[in-house]
Amino acid sequence: MALGLSLNGMAVAAQPDRPNILVLVADDWGFTDVGAFGGEIATPHLDELARRGMRFSNFHVAASCSPTRSMLLTGVDNHRNGHGNLRETMPREHLGQPGYLGSLVPNVVTLGTLLRDGGYRTSVAGKWNVGSEPDNLPDRRGFDQSFVMGDTGSDNWEPEKRYLPHNAKVNWFENGKTPVMPAEFYSSTFFIDKTIGYLKSGEGSGKPFFAYVGFQANHVPVQAPQAFIDQYKGRYDSGWTALRDARRDRAAELGLAPKAAPMVTMRTTENWDALNPGERQYQARLMEVYAGMASAMDHEVGRLIAHLKSTGEFDHTVFVFLSDNGPEGSDYKEADIWLRFHYNRDLDRLGGKGAYVVPGPSWSSASASPLDTFKFYAGEGGIRSPLIISGAPGTAANQIHAGLTHVTDILPTLLELAKVPRPGASYQGQSIEAPSGRSLLPVLADPALRVRAADEPIGYELAGNKALFKGDLKLVLNTAPIGDGQWHLYDLRADPGETRDLQQQRPDEFSAMRADYAAWATAQGVLPMPEGYNPVRQVMINTVFNYWIPTYLNSTIALLAGMVLGGGLLIARRRRARTG
Repeated sequence: MALGLSLNGMAVAAQPDRPNILVLVADDWGFTDVGAFGGEIATPHLDELARRGMRFSNFHVAASCSPTRSMLLTGVDNHRNGHGNLRETMPREHLGQPGYLGSLVPNVVTLGTLLRDGGYRTSVAGKWNVGSEPDNLPDRRGFDQSFVMGDTGSDNWEPEKRYLPHNAKVNWFENGKTPVMPAEFYSSTFFIDKTIGYLKSGEGSGKPFFAYVGFQANHVPVQAPQAFIDQYKGRYDSGWTALRDARRDRAAELGLAPKAAPMVTMRTTENWDALNPGERQYQARLMEVYAGMASAMDHEVGRLIAHLKSTGEFDHTVFVFLSDNGPEGSDYKEADIWLRFHYNRDLDRLGGKGAYVVPGPSWSSASASPLDTFKFYAGEGGIRSPLIISGAPGTAANQIHAGLTHVTDILPTLLELAKVPRPGASYQGQSIEAPSGRSLLPVLADPALRVRAADEPIGYELAGNKALFKGDLKLVLNTAPIGDGQWHLYDLRADPGETRDLQQQRPDEFSAMRADYAAWATAQGVLPMPEGYNPVRQVMINTVFNYWIPTYLNSTIALLAGMVLGGGLLIARRRRARTG
């Protein structure tokens, strides 16, 4: 065997059969938004990847964007890689504490670095969101070429337009520098254009590629080209409850959920029949735009696949597709005044330039069907993501793996495929946080295998919402307003919708798993949430302190000083006039 580059003191196999690697990350997609997972949205290219690969029906991420992306890129739990919480929802008491920087810590190594040092050419296009400091941008984190948005999101038609007022501007970076953004832009199209350009520039290098595409679809504002929206005209006129039922039944038919899987009617779901005709028409259009955005993203994935087929690289490429968390269930009412001044929300404008769509909690509950809760919460709807791995050598085609898997498993899986050694507690002479996940290659070959033993616990926490998995059991606590702040125990194999609390029937396991969670939280450095913490309120507090005060304090002080000075001069002038 020929030996090539040295990686962390170890020889790396310089083999021509090392596959290309393409990671596709959707934003805020629900478990059944993909056709191959039971949805009605047209995603033919993702569906084809699923048919030639494997779907994972019990794959878990974090309930918001940057914690998931940080674990995907490092293989390290988010509390140890710097993303103990999303920066926007982080209590001010936590910010800057160990594990709560809102950016990657220095002592983690990314998948980009490991693959680049292992002989891959590397690129990233799209949403980055793991740190905008110079040392945390892609060019310093292992990517040869990059064009990224460093924040949680932006407008999809106007790239420099903010989607919420929590930052002074949208932070875009091209190879570590501020770029000139194009006049014509649609996010999914732009990110694929960049990726194809990066692949073309590396042709003839003799190196396999690692390309990472971080889509903004379907993050708010949900927007899509009109042709894709029009495909769904009238499709959602029956409402969200009918859609939630249909998706549950289709997922069960495909083998992704138990037959007749029980599910709750979420307290956030409104009664569709109680809406008047105008309200139903408006609400249906919101979901038409949502579906159009997902189909537009799939169309762009198809363009990338077509390029790979034209260059002969398709059959040598491993595809990984996942969503960073569950669907967006917030209604954005707290930002209503700001939105009125910056966006249009008229029916005939929805999806287009200058318009703003929030799918809302009722449609999001359907996107997560048959699961409970959505983005930000620890119910399965918030943290169970569709995962497809396609093209890996030896993969059993068109199969489903139902065992517990986790986003930290992606890095070791891809390293093993690339024949790049997995780092331990040090890398190139520096101490690092060792990746904690497990390789999925054994289950890719045999979906009946389990990645983890039935007695191995996996903990989870984000913004006070908590969970612990052990085999088929899940211990979970969700805070208000969605949850009751109490622990519950569920058997996910029989009840993925989390409808039957088993703590009374299985008290010993309930007690043991609570102890397991406490031990995990201590080991990971999880901080307790402050009294009265509310994530929506915290976003507003952080907006004031992180953006409004730094941006406007000096000008406000100057204005007030001017008013005081002007008032004083006016009073003095009047006094002189009286005495004169």
